[in-house]
Formats: sequence, C-alpha cells, structure tokens
Amino acid sequence: MGELTFLDRIEQTTGALALRAESYRLLGLAAGDTCVDVACGAGHAVGELTAAQIKAIGVDTDPAAIATARSRTPDAVFHVAPSDQLPLEDESVDGYRAARLFHLLADPQPTMAEAYRVLRPAGRIVLVGQDYGFFMLDSDDQDLTDVVLLGLESRSVSPRAARGYRDLLLDNGFHDVEVVVHTEVVTDHRLLAKQLEGAAAAAVEKALITRDDADGWLAEQTDRGRRDRFLAVLPILLVAATR
Repeated sequence: MGELTFLDRIEQTTGALALRAESYRLLGLAAGDTCVDVACGAGHAVGELTAAQIKAIGVDTDPAAIATARSRTPDAVFHVAPSDQLPLEDESVDGYRAARLFHLLADPQPTMAEAYRVLRPAGRIVLVGQDYGFFMLDSDDQDLTDVVLLGLESRSVSPRAARGYRDLLLDNGFHDVEVVVHTEVVTDHRLLAKQLEGAAAAAVEKALITRDDADGWLAEQTDRGRRDRFLAVLPILLVAATR
C-alpha cells in the first residue's frame, strides 16, 4: 500500500489532473457511453469518468490497486485481468484508455488486438505514456545525469514505447490519429525522489556508475530540492485514434 500512497500523491498534482482531463477530451465521450480504463491503478480516472456519467470499467493486474479503486468508486465495474485478456465482449465499449501501460509490455501487439476487439466501430482510443528518452533533469554534472537516466530506462521493458504509439495505432487499423504532447514541469524534488533513487540504483546495478557516483548525484539532487533549484521536465504523449 506504500506504493499506492506514493502514486496517489503523484496523481493529485495539477499536472496529473490536467493530463487526465486532456485524455478525456480526446476520448470525446458523452454521458451514458462506456469506457474501459486499462491499467487503471487506484482508479483516479475511473472515478472521474463515473462522475461525468460515463459507464467506466477499470482493469488492472494488481488486486490491491483494484481493491483501492473499488472502495473509491463502488458504482464502477472493476476486473483483475491482463491487458491482453480483457473480460469484455466484442465491440462492447465506446472508449478505451490506457495510461502508463505500454512501457511495461515486451510485445504490445496482443494488447492492441484486444483494444480493437472490445471497441465499437467509431469508438475512440487514447494511449498515454512518457517516453523516458526525453526525460530532462538539471544537474551540475549533466554527463553523469544522462547515464543515471539510462538506469531509469533500464527499469522498464519498453522505456521508449510512447514514441511508437502513432505507428502502433495505424498498423492495427485505427485512423484519424491525433498526437498531443503534455509537458510536465516538476520543481518539487519530493515528487520524484523515489524514481531518482531507483534510477541511481539501477545504474549501479548495470555497472554504468559506481555507488559513490550514485550517492553523490543523489545528494546533489536532494540539495537542489532544499534550495529550490530542482528541475525536471517530462514530455508525455497522448495519442488518440478512431476504430
């Protein structure tokens, strides 16, 4: 539950709220429509869609996340299931939303096939994801920072998946593809401290840097946070299309 608490804090930032709102705009759903949110996590999007009178369905592989989501929005439908085996009928939803999912997938094709299967003709799909190759972080030692960020990339199966969303949708029969870039600017070190620690640890594990390098770099970022000099810029892609 500690991870859920951390993610909850991230999901309540102004940037995260704006990002979700943009994904809903791209979905273009009306009251009474049905939307599945795949990799729904603790259910923030499901709750907001339900409040907008959308029939929301949340799907995630994590039972703890689903339990939290269900407690927040008991009127919504939730399933514990993988993204490539959705417990939904063919052509049964008007909208499909997936955020922070495809960087976890070695092969996106089965998940895309499921998205196409469950969407009704003319239904809308929105994929949301950060491309870790575009993560910018200010530092006194930019070369070291670039290497540490390679450690961050190594923690994902497909860290640069988002740049391929447009191709993926077109190759799977979707049309009218729209690409939107949402830029998240983070100046509060606390919001990203856990990711930075994980990135440094991964860089050490991959023998990209030494433990002393990692400790010094983390100390610098912590100091930047104390002095209000922390800056991270994260472009996030939203790619929408029609079935």
